[in-house]
Amino acid sequence: MSIEAAAEAIRAKVGDNSGLGATVKFDCGSDGAVFVDGTSTPNTVTTENKEADCTISCELDTLNDLIAGDLDPTAAFMQGKIKVDGDMSVAMQLSSVL
Repeated sequence: MSIEAAAEAIRAKVGDNSGLGATVKFDCGSDGAVFVDGTSTPNTVTTENKEADCTISCELDTLNDLIAGDLDPTAAFMQGKIKVDGDMSVAMQLSSVL
């Protein structure tokens, strides 16, 4: 799945009002980024590489597994498949969104 397809899948899951109340960036390195603005109404999801309250760095394959529900976010963090910069509480809220 491309970064654009990942953004579209996240957009479908987040919907218009995720209740996130923060911004999150999934940074997939050279594959691109997905930016989730949970502060706007409606929530927006783009492939822009912007500053966020919480940045989650991972491989695109890992992001796709998270979106599909094939990988638990907590397990991914413990296994070192994702790294979190910024507000950890925002990252923890993502499991209910994704």
